[in-house]
Amino acid sequence: MHEIGPNSRNSWRVDATHVDLRRPQRPARPVTVEAQPQILTLDLASTAIVVIDMQNDFCSPDGWLASIGVDVSPARTPIPVLQRLLPALRAADVPVVWLNWGNRPDRANLPPGVLHVYDQDGAGGGLGSQLPTGARVLERDSASAEITAPLFAAPGDLHIAKYRMSGFQDTELDSVLRNLRADTLLFAGVNADQCVLATLMDAASLGYDVLMLEDAVATTSPAYCMDATVYNVRQCFGFTLTAADLQEAL
Repeated sequence: MHEIGPNSRNSWRVDATHVDLRRPQRPARPVTVEAQPQILTLDLASTAIVVIDMQNDFCSPDGWLASIGVDVSPARTPIPVLQRLLPALRAADVPVVWLNWGNRPDRANLPPGVLHVYDQDGAGGGLGSQLPTGARVLERDSASAEITAPLFAAPGDLHIAKYRMSGFQDTELDSVLRNLRADTLLFAGVNADQCVLATLMDAASLGYDVLMLEDAVATTSPAYCMDATVYNVRQCFGFTLTAADLQEAL
């Protein structure tokens, strides 16, 4: 019989006369880790990490935010944490999903409200405008949307472009995660109080278990925004833990 499906986690076995609908049974791989508000045991066999907006326009000194005077050094603090954590997760067969803002060049799916957030007086300089580097702000397949160095994607990592604060709106993120048979999602990236939180909230509403890695998220917003984000994740949506504690548990 032949395997047919989007990946080895969600496949049938078929031949000319028979279809076996049983999905592959993945042995549970539990790990227990310190977390807030409670200690967690999670199953690595049904876990994925979603890394949000660790891309040049938000994190690079040559990117968009830096070009408009934002200090992007806080947005770079997750980099060394992810450099240590991602190889360990890949070795544990945990899928890595890179969720980067990457608009269509024609911006045809962006309503005025989204455009206004980044161009409040309508004078330009927002989504799709040209940077001194020649790249266009948050445009798919441009340097703006590339993963910021020294981070990089490994073979087998997954890439999804988003167009809103939440990565679930108008994207294939949910269907990709369902096909991975991922019930538990680890969240990393920037900005913690904006795109990370919006995506995490939608994930919780869709029924995923949501875990925010406190030392692998950051924001260029004031400190009270991070404090409120951590509080709300623990209080309303899921759990927080550190990548350091997770890596130790691995």
